[in-house]
Amino acid sequence: MKGEFTTVIEKRGKWYIGYIEEISGVNTQGETLEEVNENLKEALTLIIETNRELTRKYVQNPNAIRGTIAIEM
Repeated sequence: MKGEFTTVIEKRGKWYIGYIEEISGVNTQGETLEEVNENLKEALTLIIETNRELTRKYVQNPNAIRGTIAIEM
């Protein structure tokens, strides 16, 4: 899966604080911009993987339909 997301990074004292604008809960901090961007990639990947695992675990309906959707903004 490939997608583009908007990062928002703010300098606060000696630290950079960053989050993904489109997905709640994807946030991190780091000492450099590079560190924050790498942390955001990792956090985003973990959130998506966890959401998939939880859905597969708890959606037991054999009639559930899985598919994909794409949007352009």
